[in-house]
Amino acid sequence: MLRIGVIALQGDVSEHVLAMERALQGKGEVQAVRTPGIIPGCDGLVLPGGESTTISKQLASSEMAEELKKAVYAGVPLLATCAGLVLVSREIEGEMRVKPLGLMDTRIGRNAFGPQRESFEADLDVKGFDRPYRAVFIRAPAIVRVGEGVDVLARVGENIVAARQNSIMALAFHPELTDDLRFHDIFLKMLEERAISGG
Repeated sequence: MLRIGVIALQGDVSEHVLAMERALQGKGEVQAVRTPGIIPGCDGLVLPGGESTTISKQLASSEMAEELKKAVYAGVPLLATCAGLVLVSREIEGEMRVKPLGLMDTRIGRNAFGPQRESFEADLDVKGFDRPYRAVFIRAPAIVRVGEGVDVLARVGENIVAARQNSIMALAFHPELTDDLRFHDIFLKMLEERAISGG
């Protein structure tokens, strides 16, 4: 049975738990992670949206930041959405309050879509998908630079809004707020590939 942990320090945790449970279809369990010691026992992890400054501080003070980094370095798949995308990056434009985890070779623009676009939806042409994906963006960041090892999956204009590097899939939008589970299916396939490889 797969065990997926949703980092539950702040943000839309319950929506992520429910969406992942739907994707799993009884093939595993989803647990909200609020304290250290749980991450090492997880087969996959979700770092949800929310307020990146708050989540960053709580990750550091709880020692969960080190557990998260250790898990990703060991190849445990991580789905990072919205604020999660900001936190896994290597660099954040003009930002001093948030210390990114440095797990993904990306540079983030926190206000890439402008302050007037608090929320919007967009049909994305996603690499590997046979039809557009309707994405929900809420005060969304975007990836403004990627390193050589990062695979770009989708863009809105010039802004990169979905990317993957090794065991990390990072999304600027909220896949847990739609009934389209194709990104969750990719994530579960990442778990299966790791299990097959003996990771």
